[in-house]
Amino acid sequence: MARALILAAGRGERMRPLTDHTPKPLLQAGGRALIEWQVERLALAGFTDLVVNHSHLGARIEEALGDGRRLGARIAYSHEATALETAGGVVQALPLLGPEPFVVVSGDIHTSFDYSTLLPRIEAILRHPERRVAHFVLVDNPPWHAEGDMGLSAGLVTRDTPRLTYANIGVFHPMLFAGIAPGTWLKLFPWAYRFVEAGRVSGEHFRGDWDNVGTPAQLAGLDRRIAR
Repeated sequence: MARALILAAGRGERMRPLTDHTPKPLLQAGGRALIEWQVERLALAGFTDLVVNHSHLGARIEEALGDGRRLGARIAYSHEATALETAGGVVQALPLLGPEPFVVVSGDIHTSFDYSTLLPRIEAILRHPERRVAHFVLVDNPPWHAEGDMGLSAGLVTRDTPRLTYANIGVFHPMLFAGIAPGTWLKLFPWAYRFVEAGRVSGEHFRGDWDNVGTPAQLAGLDRRIAR
């Protein structure tokens, strides 16, 4: 059963004061909360069993999404008393995600990416984890991250240049996180680069609509584009 984790525990410092009283994933664009767009797109792609992690104002997220049924999903929640960052959040949620590869996406991106295309990636990782342990979706570098994160060569993610930007969309085998204690504060990068350097991460370049909503101005711009 394909599962996905939506990361929603960040404080959203650059979004203040909007995030002083509203968790960032509940900020609205196009008349809907950012995280609702994600839940619905994942559910439509076949990822109906979702885990949402949260910390800052997390109860508000649970109140807004409930059990997920109105959006076509079943949602379980992974609470963090203190936000544990990306990799730490995955580790904390592992008991809810199960033993098979799963998708991880951020709750504050908005994209037309078709999540169903990740199902074959999950199968490939499940069949041969000794070869591949993850799959990353990369996008063109936005103006605020012109240097990018990782390269792409013959379907494998590299650390070479030219570099693209990690889209905050990936598939991960749970074995990547073996040995990391729950409650550990850990960012996904640069920690995950070890698997890239070992040639065990496949990747793709997505050229469609993608927004990483980090500031009030970016949120307002996305809202205008959706309205059009």
